[in-house]
Amino acid sequence: MKRSELERKLADKFDLQLSRAEQIVDTIIEHASQMLKKGKRIEIRGFGSFFTKSYRSYKGRNPKTGRIVDVPPKRLPNFKPSKKLKKILNKEG
Repeated sequence: MKRSELERKLADKFDLQLSRAEQIVDTIIEHASQMLKKGKRIEIRGFGSFFTKSYRSYKGRNPKTGRIVDVPPKRLPNFKPSKKLKKILNKEG
């Protein structure tokens, strides 16, 4: 699902103007991004949780040149699905 599809679905379901649905989606994404940036965990019951994972720096290799490069430390977002979502996805039929 694309962002625009989500906005359209939200607008249709709650009888909103598309611009209002866009504002709502923007607000949710902006707030979630800020929480993850602060290292906070986001939990949506019945769906899953978003969190960040930190990685140390390491020596990597440029696959094109074979040259060894330093890869700086980084944080990446992660998602863990809830038991309910896993059950829905693996339900037969």
